[in-house]
Amino acid sequence: MADEKPQHKPPTSRLGRLARLATLAPKSLPFALEGAKRALGVKRNDEEREEAKKKLHAEAKKAAEAMLKTLGEMKGLPLKLGQMASYIDGIVPPGYEDKFQHALKKLQDKAPPLSPEAAETMVRSELGAAPEDVFGAWEREPFAAASIGQVHRAVTKGGAEVAVKVQYPGIDKAIENDLKSISLLEQMMAPVSRKVNAKQTLDEIRKVFTDELDYSREAEMADLFRRINADDPDIHIPRVHHMLTTRRVLTTDFVPGMGYQEFCATGTQEARDRAGQTIWRFTFRSMLRYGVLYADPHPGNYRFQEDGRVTFLDFGCVKELPPELVAGMKRYMIAAMDSDWHEFDRACVEVLGYDPEDESWDLYRSYTMQLLMPLVTKGVWHCSQESARETVQYLTRGIRQLVKKEGEALPVIPHVPKMPQEFTFVNRLQWGLSSVLAGLRSRAPFREMSEPWIRDGLHPIPK
Repeated sequence: MADEKPQHKPPTSRLGRLARLATLAPKSLPFALEGAKRALGVKRNDEEREEAKKKLHAEAKKAAEAMLKTLGEMKGLPLKLGQMASYIDGIVPPGYEDKFQHALKKLQDKAPPLSPEAAETMVRSELGAAPEDVFGAWEREPFAAASIGQVHRAVTKGGAEVAVKVQYPGIDKAIENDLKSISLLEQMMAPVSRKVNAKQTLDEIRKVFTDELDYSREAEMADLFRRINADDPDIHIPRVHHMLTTRRVLTTDFVPGMGYQEFCATGTQEARDRAGQTIWRFTFRSMLRYGVLYADPHPGNYRFQEDGRVTFLDFGCVKELPPELVAGMKRYMIAAMDSDWHEFDRACVEVLGYDPEDESWDLYRSYTMQLLMPLVTKGVWHCSQESARETVQYLTRGIRQLVKKEGEALPVIPHVPKMPQEFTFVNRLQWGLSSVLAGLRSRAPFREMSEPWIRDGLHPIPK
């Protein structure tokens, strides 16, 4: 991919984007068919299973590389999904995680950039002059690229070293068309989509992506998190240069540091423990004390110092949660910590929408307990890839058993709880954070850290 000439803009038309995704179908089909066979309980002997396994292993590397190229070129929502697959343990087909994630890790902060001219045109449009005239110095080649924009190093006229995030030209139109395509699919599958609450999820995704396209809002959220964490020496949030920030260009202090993969590989256990506790404090203190959800815990959003201090970089995916939702979450957390299972069950029904009369009750109740294990465990909790992966796969196995029942010829759509709409990204946070901490192999008394925030009421956001 590095040898190909950079594009001036990502594909933006609906047909063009759908055509790009269609090229992945031949590579993905073997995995889809195998997943369907497993879900439907197709019976095979040992020899047939072994042969299927060999074929999939042979295709896994090619499929991952095809995804890397296509999603990297498309940007937007497909690239965001590829980033999630690159680090969330358990969502890639079991047995193929290493092959897929090894390839897709390049999407975390090193996705293929657009041409230098594309960024320069955007800067000129947003800031009124060419980058070399706006800044004292400008590096044409970006040092990072992600789903919505790429980042260039620069120096301000006043001598400050800065990172300038420049939105891809046309990415707003590309995302709009992605969402229209998903919405059309949801309408075509209305009987099924209604049962799994797909429209609610899509509405939440649409709102969050619209917010992410506005870099001026991201600047405000970065300032908000700087105020929330002002007294925490382990948390660093780069200062925003508001005079050099618009809806499509965001300028912040440049902060050096190690990327996630390097820190996981070279950091001492002490430093990784400190970093894990810092990321946990940053995430849960803001949500439980102030009602502000940082919903994008992917590895490209962190930079690490050798001693375990952490810089947080991206504030596009931030949600201010309704106070009643935060209070509801605290209800089932407190009940679980106190082993008050009657109250825990009531909270699962009243807050999470679980149905105790439905056969799915035990699955979702147990799944929620599994998510809360770091909070209910007294003493030190060890984060591991095995536990992070099991969090996702436990739910997958349970749903598979509900879908395909013995003696039934056709699959059955199981009951899906209608959770509060904001839980779309609370769930993303839970899976993502679990995998990030697992990669760090962090150890910490998470219950002891979190209990004061959980038992206390909401505080006003610092001004």
